[in-house]
Amino acid sequence: MSLYFILLVSSVAVPLLLSFDRKLQFWRQWKYLFPAIFIVAAVYIFFDVLLTKAGVWGFNPRYHSNILIFKLPIEEWLFFIVIPYASIFLHDAFVLYFPQIKLKTRGSKIITVALIIILILLVLFNLNKIYTAYIYTTLIVTLIIYLLSKSSSLNHFYITFLLILIPFLIVNGLLTGSFIESEVVWYNNNENLGIRVFTIPVEDFAYGFSMIFLSLMLRDKLKSLY
Repeated sequence: MSLYFILLVSSVAVPLLLSFDRKLQFWRQWKYLFPAIFIVAAVYIFFDVLLTKAGVWGFNPRYHSNILIFKLPIEEWLFFIVIPYASIFLHDAFVLYFPQIKLKTRGSKIITVALIIILILLVLFNLNKIYTAYIYTTLIVTLIIYLLSKSSSLNHFYITFLLILIPFLIVNGLLTGSFIESEVVWYNNNENLGIRVFTIPVEDFAYGFSMIFLSLMLRDKLKSLY
């Protein structure tokens, strides 16, 4: 069993078991959640394949299995299912037990507009850096979709994402080389800002935020339709 696979199993084991908690009953979300995760994953995997081929990042065969699909290890494919699932579980559990802990709509919108402006500037000044331009553009589009949707989900998600960052720092830290001899996933620093939090490229925080929140928004949209 590869290190990458062990990290994925460790990430999803508790959320999966607690999905049948009598109060949360997260399993009831599956018919909306899994289609949302798969749709978002298809988009991210498409660009993952392209960016891997372009040498923006790559994978250390020492830490993943020999099963490759479009030159991505099977663990990388599972990443786009496991991480959103575990993160949205954590989000829903927090909202259920602490519904009063959230931002006011006005404050949430101010933060969102400010983020969009900052991200646009970052993209414009770093068009030559593929990862930076790609993921910050993705987050810009995500936030604009949110504003147009007139949803209030970011009121909670700005708070729950801070909680999600705890396992994120552990798992992504290990994937990028913290506490182990070399990285599971390596990055070409010519294609990013070269700023790291521990061993994690700063762009990864935008990556995680956009991937999880897009899945969350789509889940909620599917729920509203049925």
